[in-house]
Amino acid sequence: MIIDLICSTVNNLFYVLTYMINGILLDAKGELIMIFLAYSIVCLIFATTFLAIKIGVDTGVPPFFSAGLRFFLAGLILFLWMVWKRKATFSLLLRKEMLITGAALTFGTFSALYWAEQYVSSGLAAVLSATGPIMILLLQTLFLRQKSPTHSLYGCLIGFVGVLILVLPNLSLNISSLWVIGCIVVLIGELGYASGTLYSKKVIATFPRVSPIALNAAQMLYGGALMLVLSLFTEKVHVNLLFSFKAAGSLLYLIVIGSMVGHSLYYWLVAKTNPVFPATWLYVSPPIAVGVGVLFYNEKVSWITLFGVATIILGTVLVNGSALKQLIQKPSLRVPTTKKI
Repeated sequence: MIIDLICSTVNNLFYVLTYMINGILLDAKGELIMIFLAYSIVCLIFATTFLAIKIGVDTGVPPFFSAGLRFFLAGLILFLWMVWKRKATFSLLLRKEMLITGAALTFGTFSALYWAEQYVSSGLAAVLSATGPIMILLLQTLFLRQKSPTHSLYGCLIGFVGVLILVLPNLSLNISSLWVIGCIVVLIGELGYASGTLYSKKVIATFPRVSPIALNAAQMLYGGALMLVLSLFTEKVHVNLLFSFKAAGSLLYLIVIGSMVGHSLYYWLVAKTNPVFPATWLYVSPPIAVGVGVLFYNEKVSWITLFGVATIILGTVLVNGSALKQLIQKPSLRVPTTKKI
């Protein structure tokens, strides 16, 4: 069963990435299918990254160094690959938009998350991170003057409540001053995540003929570099810690699956839909984690858990209702060919 799931995911992933990179033309129905495939894969991948981060941090590797290395290497490999495929040129790295996006979306979000997971559990970090879609809606309303549908706001609140119902009963809290600070830092990081996601939409509009994969790689390079600079001034790094099985495995998984694949798909979804739609993975991933536990580890599910999952599904449908309706009603969607910059 596990092998079948992995093979199916890899096959879907290959199909989606081939479509993204080569700019294959599809009709509205085909593109809608690709969007749902990409969204499903993002939810599956990101459901595991909180735990992977926690494993890496618990090995003793400094958080800023670990996060910086992850995103810098992922961005570098991905960007060089896009250059080799002639889908981007190095001049893209000279654009200020790449630095600004990297500072908000990658540096702001993950420097906060990595540092905080020294003091809070991965489950609590997931709950606090679920405020992301709410923050995106609030920023759109307050600063961009984009009025969000009432049902979307209700959906965000319902989805967040669902995450609370699902996760909080299983949390064991060791409250301390550092625990409180860690919670606050995660929320500040989510503010960076929300603003970075909204700014990414503007960047994608500014470079309509540049592959979202190249744009994502460039911003990860800058975000990772900023975290490495922060690490240089604030942390004492022992390189030998990276060679433990847990540290190396966590880092490799986060570089390849979490960043190169997951974040590229996320960036593409922002380009194809709206900033809120892909952000709702923060609601969907906890139920996926529960499902994995039931399928592969024979974990028991309580009625409270099922109620939490149902609440999350309801909230996600309400949030994404308008976006899905627009996508379904579009007569045709075409993918612009990528242009080197």
